[in-house]
Amino acid sequence: MQNQPPAYGYNQVPMGAITTQPGVQVPAVPGAVWMPMPQPMSGVPAGLEYLTYLDHVVVKQIKELLEIMTDWETKNRYVLRNANGQQAYYAFEESSCCERQFCGNQRGFVMHIVDNFKREVLTITREFKFCGGGCGGCFACIGCCQQEAKIISPAHGVLGEIRQRGACMASCFDVLDADGNVILKIDGPCCCNMIGCNDKEFPIKTNGGETIGAITKKWGGCFREAFTDADVFQVNFPMDLDVKIKGVLLGATFLIDFMEFEQQSNNRSNDSRPFFNFSSTN
Repeated sequence: MQNQPPAYGYNQVPMGAITTQPGVQVPAVPGAVWMPMPQPMSGVPAGLEYLTYLDHVVVKQIKELLEIMTDWETKNRYVLRNANGQQAYYAFEESSCCERQFCGNQRGFVMHIVDNFKREVLTITREFKFCGGGCGGCFACIGCCQQEAKIISPAHGVLGEIRQRGACMASCFDVLDADGNVILKIDGPCCCNMIGCNDKEFPIKTNGGETIGAITKKWGGCFREAFTDADVFQVNFPMDLDVKIKGVLLGATFLIDFMEFEQQSNNRSNDSRPFFNFSSTN
């Protein structure tokens, strides 16, 4: 096995070409230890080399004190780590203040994912939809309600798309490649299974019905679930899965977070997700 270079801290990484949007500041996460930078690989979009070594990614939302203490909805931020806790990517939301405060989890956004060189390696776009979102895909066949997100590599172009499909009392999705072909499916749990103090699993399946992975929302305890948006997800997929599709599945994680688990800041005291409205704390 090839020896990997030792892990290093965020501030020790030499700066490369910055490909994030002009004026966008990418703050360092305190105490972050980044994965060693892999070598460029033929056929792999720049910055996605990390994913070739991963079959497990933890997506953790960074807690926002302002959002915890007030009803003010802030831009979401996340860290993406491997199974050893080393950080592979940092993600931050770009959206309008008006949509965040008044459209809640239906808002449109652009999610920027950057690597340890502060290079943008994935861009996830979601348009505002008038209806839809939340548990249940009964109206997904209607264009203005069907939830979808496009995943783009700045170095490669469109990688694929996540598109909600019609389902009864469950949020289900098709995973499309760059050519619009459905290559995987994500079948969310029934709404009745979304209730309770437990993990919420969204299995990833082939078109033939074989389960090859899952996007799992980890139960975080009564206080965090009731009063914050600080969600934690685990994404599992085969090690040998096309790295572009791994990137698309990361995009699916953010769409699922917004649709199913993002609290409505305008109604924090009467949480729009009643099964997360707890009065007790750990």
